[in-house]
Amino acid sequence: MNLLSIAFLVFLLNLPFGYMRAASEKYSKKWFIYIHAPIPFVVALRLLSGLGFELYTFPVMIFAFFLGQFVGGFLRRVRV
Repeated sequence: MNLLSIAFLVFLLNLPFGYMRAASEKYSKKWFIYIHAPIPFVVALRLLSGLGFELYTFPVMIFAFFLGQFVGGFLRRVRV
């Protein structure tokens, strides 16, 4: 799998977590869990896909992670 397909999967994985994070009270226990819960899945996805942890992959993956969280929270605010 290539970098963009893995980044897209990371984006999709973070959508529901961003949605739930937006529904929780800021800086609460649930809020922190919704931010950090997808991290083991992202690491497993990187390892299983053979992408590894090369330095050039970090900006793309971090952007996909935060974009998924942001869009999920945005969908919660506009109630789509």
